[in-house]
Amino acid sequence: MRNSIEFEVYAKYALFTDPLTKLGGEKLSYQIPTYQALKGIVESIYWKPTIMYIIDSLRIMSPIQMESKGIRPIEYGGGNTLANYTYLKDVRYRVRAHFIFNPHRPDLAFDRNENKHYSILKRSLKVGGRRDIFLGTRECQGYVEPCVFDEETGFYDEMNLHFGTMVHGINYPDEIGKNEISIRLWNPVMRKGVIDFPRPDQCTMVRPLGQMEAKTFDESNMESVEQSEVRFM
Repeated sequence: MRNSIEFEVYAKYALFTDPLTKLGGEKLSYQIPTYQALKGIVESIYWKPTIMYIIDSLRIMSPIQMESKGIRPIEYGGGNTLANYTYLKDVRYRVRAHFIFNPHRPDLAFDRNENKHYSILKRSLKVGGRRDIFLGTRECQGYVEPCVFDEETGFYDEMNLHFGTMVHGINYPDEIGKNEISIRLWNPVMRKGVIDFPRPDQCTMVRPLGQMEAKTFDESNMESVEQSEVRFM
């Protein structure tokens, strides 16, 4: 795949929250990461508004385990409260992804240098990303490193599993060319330890959430990839 990367991400805990469990103040993690969570991880490695990441496949390397903890979340109205958060434990995933130029940002054509974006992406991956890596929530810090997607043996390599309906991701205005935000749903299936994601524009279950405008970027508030490469050499 053109402009593709393969990397391993691992952490002691992860929390890919099922939104249905947040109504009472509790949090329960999905069994697997959402497309949006993986996209956020790749964007923490390297991101600019000129490019869009496409998550192709996820490989689950470790067994799916969960652990509940008693948490005291911040009460902005005062007082104390206690909630149970159920995390994924000892997670390890392999991810295959690639980037394309954002077709809805013609204003950023000046920054479309494919080879330099790809070079910076690969260098950023080698050093663990440009920003901190989180798996779902900020308290679940993770780590990334390059890998070969199909190497080593994964725990589910001989299994097929269905995970029911879950969140795929969020459509933001700058990625769909409309002044709206919406949420995508899908029904993931793991085959031989691997989950192949449909592209966001291939998801058929989409629910509008509201109106939103995309942030404006141009040469006055964003440096080109040529400038970035010189600064981070």
